[in-house]
Order: sequence, then C-alpha cells, then structure tokens
Amino acid sequence: MSSTRQDAWSHDEDLLLAEVVLRHIREGSTQLQAFEEVGKQMNRTAAACGFRWNSYVRKQYKSGIELAKKQRKERKNKQTDHSEQPAQVPQVEVNDTQENFAPKISLQDVIEYLKEIQLSHEQVQKDRVALFKETDELRQKLHQLQQVYDEQKKEYNELENEYASMLAIMEKARKMALK
Repeated sequence: MSSTRQDAWSHDEDLLLAEVVLRHIREGSTQLQAFEEVGKQMNRTAAACGFRWNSYVRKQYKSGIELAKKQRKERKNKQTDHSEQPAQVPQVEVNDTQENFAPKISLQDVIEYLKEIQLSHEQVQKDRVALFKETDELRQKLHQLQQVYDEQKKEYNELENEYASMLAIMEKARKMALK
C-alpha cells in the first residue's frame, strides 16, 4: 500500500508541476494527464496536483500558459503542413534526487515572452497617460463645480439674510398694527 503525501507544497514542486502542465499544454495533451504524471513523480494524488494547479500555480504562469497554447497551435499547424518537423519544446531536466531541476527554454521562447512583456508594458504606459489626462480633466471640472457651488452658497446666504430682514420688518408691522 502506497501512502500519498499531504504535506505543504515546496517551491520546487510548484515549478515541476508548472513545467509538466505547460509541456502537456504545448503537446496538446490534457491537464489531467499532466496531474497524473506529476502525482506519480511526487507521490501525490492527481486530484491534489490539480487542486494545487488551479488554486495557486496557474495564476503564477498566465503568460506561460498563453505561450504554451500558442506553441501548441504552431506545432499543430506545422504538423498539418507536413513541411517541417514539430518544434522542440522545453523539457525539464531532473537529476536522480528530483530536488534540483531547470527547464530548458529556447531563445525564441524568451524573445517572444519579452516581446509580450514589452507590449504589456507599452499598453500600461498608454493607460497610465490616459488616466493622468482623465484625472486632470476631472480636477478641472471639480474646480469649476466648486466655484459654482461657492457662488450659489453666497447667493443663498444673501437671500437668507434678506428673508430674515423681511420677516423682521413684517413682525414690526404686525406689532404696530395690533397697537
């Protein structure tokens, strides 16, 4: 009977889980198969691997997932063309102890990833400029509305004083009429 682990996940286990899942995505395989493969390597259940992936690890690798999907699509297109061999996908190199491992990533993968980051950064900068412009416009509008409010408040106070004066005059007139 083999017992499955129930201890906390280490950073290295998260890395291994991510690499295997990303490899399966690139190869067009299912995540369930990836969870089963990782589970066997780490003596954890496929369900535990799936839960860890969906609850924590997946969020850390959003750009990697998109890149893997893109590579899967390119690989599928190349296979349907029959003109080229399937692209080499990064593999995990694991030593005998399975404690130290490093993913092999091609230079093209790194370049594509950096281009994605650059495009994302440029979009953030554009959004930032637009937000600053909108903030300035809103500040100007607030200043204008504050001026209108101050003018109306001044008029209100004047009318209130005039009303109080008129009531005082009417009260004097009433008292004089009663005498």
